[in-house]
Amino acid sequence: MKSYKITLGLLLLNLFIAFLGIGLIIPVLPTLMNEMGINGKTAGYLTAAFALAQLVVSPYAGKAVDKWGRKIMIVLGLFIFGLSELLFGLGKEIEILFISRILGGISAAFIMPGVTAYIADITTLETRPKALGYMSAAISTGFIIGPGIGGFLAEFGTRIPFFFAGALGTIAAILTVLFISEPERTTEISEQTPGAKNGFRRILEPKYFFAFILIFIASFGLAAFESFFSLFVDHKFQFTPSDIAIAITGGAIVGAVAQVILFDRFTRIWGEIKLIRYSLIVSAFLVFLMTVVHSYFSILLVTFIVFIGFDLFRPAVTSYLSNNAGNEQGFVGGMNSMFTSLANISGPIIGGILFDIDINYPYYFATVVLFLGIVITLFWKKQTSTSSTEVKASVADLS
Repeated sequence: MKSYKITLGLLLLNLFIAFLGIGLIIPVLPTLMNEMGINGKTAGYLTAAFALAQLVVSPYAGKAVDKWGRKIMIVLGLFIFGLSELLFGLGKEIEILFISRILGGISAAFIMPGVTAYIADITTLETRPKALGYMSAAISTGFIIGPGIGGFLAEFGTRIPFFFAGALGTIAAILTVLFISEPERTTEISEQTPGAKNGFRRILEPKYFFAFILIFIASFGLAAFESFFSLFVDHKFQFTPSDIAIAITGGAIVGAVAQVILFDRFTRIWGEIKLIRYSLIVSAFLVFLMTVVHSYFSILLVTFIVFIGFDLFRPAVTSYLSNNAGNEQGFVGGMNSMFTSLANISGPIIGGILFDIDINYPYYFATVVLFLGIVITLFWKKQTSTSSTEVKASVADLS
């Protein structure tokens, strides 16, 4: 049990570090834009390059994980991550920054399927949902806390956060080499293979479809909010990197505390679907509120609270999927990652285009998208209840 906990802890640390790299750029982006003459559209493409590379490479990396092994792909991913962060720290031209972000996406594409497969190998069908929940939390925490760390370190120099992340990734790679061994392949996964060819058709199943769409919507809202938060408060309120770090880190801490204290209680009271709906309502309202507040402390207050909605949404939807996936946990995890990546690509790109028109437009658009998610949850409840009736009817027809 002790060895299992150490191994799982190191695996989660690797994921945390990989997604930390996405968020590190956010607080220093205004300074980089001023130094290099980058507009909002280019900044959006720069942020999205990571997720796009991850999305493209992930299917091939998944095959490589099965062919060459889990450990080697995780280690390669961490070393590539270290290189990408070093390049970003040294880069003085926009092309180098794009290469850095693309390498970062490739590293995440190597690490994620490697860690997911490793967790599947060392868990049973009973313990896997909980471990996958931890995995989701590691990803979300890395993405959310990255800007806070980047902002604090930027006080010592604009490029310092990237040198720090590069060193962290390299250390994690060395720890993985020393303390993690290649796992024995599980035989339980074979139960999932008969339906693998129909994977994309299974996305349309009612028990999955609404959850996947809502993952995209919530991730889009978070990406649009966080990717342009630093630019928004820099242009509108002249926030410094440390101010940005305080706001983002404070929000991450409040969200994490709310997740620990409130999630189980709210799930028991409302269930996952209602909790998802209320989380989206809170997120949509507070994202819109960012466009109307004016004082320093009101901005901090809104930022602190907005993460409660996002941080309660992610475990709620993960819990729902795990409870309904049965022995399709791998499929659910992969689709969760895919829809999150799609949102992390489209959110910054659309937000960047809108930011160049008006700095409030990315938040207006994110509010509309999140409101659409609220409407979908209303249909989700009806569809869930009717879908079970349809299943019973089809079973009766077959018999």
